[in-house]
Amino acid sequence: MKRLFSRLMVLGALTLSVLSGAAHAGTPVRIGYIPVLGSSALFVLDGEGWAKEAGLDLNLVRFTSGPQAIQALVSGRIDAYVAGVLPLLQARAHGSDVKVVTAASVEELEVVSRGALSALLPAGTEGGLSPDALKGILEKFKQEQSRLPRIAAQPSGSVPDSLLRFWLQKREGINPVTSSVNIIGVDIDAAQQAFLAGAVDAAVLREPALTVVRSRLKDVRTLASGHDLLPDQPGSVLAIVNPDAPDRQAWAKVLGGLFVRATTLLSTHPDEAAPFVTKALGGGILSEDVLKKALEGSASRFVSDPTRIVEGVRQLQDFEVEQGLLRKAQPVEDLFDLDLWRQLKP
Repeated sequence: MKRLFSRLMVLGALTLSVLSGAAHAGTPVRIGYIPVLGSSALFVLDGEGWAKEAGLDLNLVRFTSGPQAIQALVSGRIDAYVAGVLPLLQARAHGSDVKVVTAASVEELEVVSRGALSALLPAGTEGGLSPDALKGILEKFKQEQSRLPRIAAQPSGSVPDSLLRFWLQKREGINPVTSSVNIIGVDIDAAQQAFLAGAVDAAVLREPALTVVRSRLKDVRTLASGHDLLPDQPGSVLAIVNPDAPDRQAWAKVLGGLFVRATTLLSTHPDEAAPFVTKALGGGILSEDVLKKALEGSASRFVSDPTRIVEGVRQLQDFEVEQGLLRKAQPVEDLFDLDLWRQLKP
């Protein structure tokens, strides 16, 4: 009898433990993200434990391009999205209810060159090329190398690809683009590796890849800064899928508030964020010193206010409609949940 009573006591304790754990389990939230510095706020709020403290159980799902993440979003495999904003327009065009809650960064992307293409840039030049100067450089490269310069971007429909073509056509007057450059669409990691290996002459990159390539190659030059490509260039954002659904409303404001808090930390004390970003992006390859340098150089570009990117999104959407990537323009204001943003404003 004593043995039976003892077993019942143990069973009862285990049951209470399980029930207690279930009662304290966080709300599960699946967040798709791109492994770039613009996603750093996500790594900070997760790494600091803020999400868990706020009752959120985050499942971070890694993708290598915006279009990849959009496929998961449309199929219902993620609840939130931290990546470039332009693919969200395509998702909405296909009927997905997704809205941007906060921005994460601006002017992330740059175009950098190496080798024979870098050698043609005037001494001391780092971006800011006039249309005539850029056209002359590309034409001289073609004559000297008997081919077009190869520029690595990401797949068609991604922010890097659209922004590169926008810069060349709309800001530098190079049209058609195919007569001056050969754009190679690959994923993020492949673009960096192709650039380091010399398989391409230029690439559209963002941090931490920019810090990595500049530390490893001495001839890296800037063809176009983030500001050159487009002032207040839309970067990464936090977006919520089906934000008005009752189960999403319960955690969307909490997540948005934590994201703003993390973005503020990144812009004011990037050194404190470095360990969490290193864990997420370093992969045992990138050191904390490299990530800290990348974060410190990008501190001013970590911004939460989504109103700063609305005009840039409008310009890029109109461009994508011209290019046939979107069937028609969507009301840009509908992409943003500015009411929720006003509740989150620090």
